[in-house]
Amino acid sequence: MHTPTTTPPMIPTTDPNQEDDSLVSNDFSTALGAFILGLVFLLGVPGNVFIVWSILARIRKHSVTTFLILNLACADGVLMALTIFFVIYLAKQTWIFGNPMCKVLFYLCNTNMYASIFLITLMSVHRFVAVVFPTKVMIYANTRIAKRVVVGMWALVFLMSIPSLVFRNVREDDDEMGRPRWVCAPNHTRPTYVRFQYSFETVSGFILPYAVIITSYVMILKRLRQTQFKRKVRSEKLILAIVVTFGIFWFPYHVINMIQVAAEWYPEDSPTREKLDHIWQSSRAVTSALAFISSCANPVLYTFAGKSYIRQNGFAFMARLLEGTSLDQGTKKGRNPNSESSVGLNNVISNGNRTSPALNGNNTG
Repeated sequence: MHTPTTTPPMIPTTDPNQEDDSLVSNDFSTALGAFILGLVFLLGVPGNVFIVWSILARIRKHSVTTFLILNLACADGVLMALTIFFVIYLAKQTWIFGNPMCKVLFYLCNTNMYASIFLITLMSVHRFVAVVFPTKVMIYANTRIAKRVVVGMWALVFLMSIPSLVFRNVREDDDEMGRPRWVCAPNHTRPTYVRFQYSFETVSGFILPYAVIITSYVMILKRLRQTQFKRKVRSEKLILAIVVTFGIFWFPYHVINMIQVAAEWYPEDSPTREKLDHIWQSSRAVTSALAFISSCANPVLYTFAGKSYIRQNGFAFMARLLEGTSLDQGTKKGRNPNSESSVGLNNVISNGNRTSPALNGNNTG
């Protein structure tokens, strides 16, 4: 393995007292992170490509939920394609791709984080409108408005991810054996920058969206309990599974963020500071790798949700699972929500039980 001893041109260095916030700060977590990312790449790339293909090639009419799932699969697929760079980084334990790629790759990772949680939030809000305000769903939750909202969301996502583009550079560092190497790590020169970046990530990319999601599902469940049908429909379970899965895999990452922020409030010679620094430095690679898993988990969830269609429809099962999301068009034309044109996901949704006309007829996916 090549270990440079001098600083190459155009690659900035930072002072030796800067925080060691690199993915290769610990040998064990680095090896485990590389293993996890390798599996993520093998599962996530074909899985998300299959979802995109199923929606674009197999589904004639796209509903709001289908459109959101398409965007989520595209975002996750791009992130999965980038994991190969991080696998090489963790395996070699030195950054070989240069400073521009260091900035761009981590910027795209942050973009995916925000895009994923915001798309999941939009799914939850859409379900909230469809269930709680079924008569308003065609006015405020149609695909034309959804496209405008998603375009605005992507613009906001690229803007919010700028800190990861600014506060990251390649620098020379020493590994645990004292050998020199290159790391792609944040270049925070002040404690205030650390507090700002990681607090901003956790609050805007986790806490606030999840507050909206939880509120939406509380209202959905409250509405369902008011009907004579007590069982939750499967579409709610599927989207809820996406929400929970994302939370499980991203929660450790944000906990590490907050531990690092907390450490910055203590003096550098404080024993508490040393303990907190050791925790986040030794855990950063693993928690980051776990966060990547959320982007390859959704194809697995869809497969389990549509397993009853696999034997009958083969590779078209995903389209069969999602085709019922065209109910918004069917409802708009005044079709009977229980007619043949409303099969697909609505059959999956009902779990063998008929739902109320209000919920069934305006269930847009």
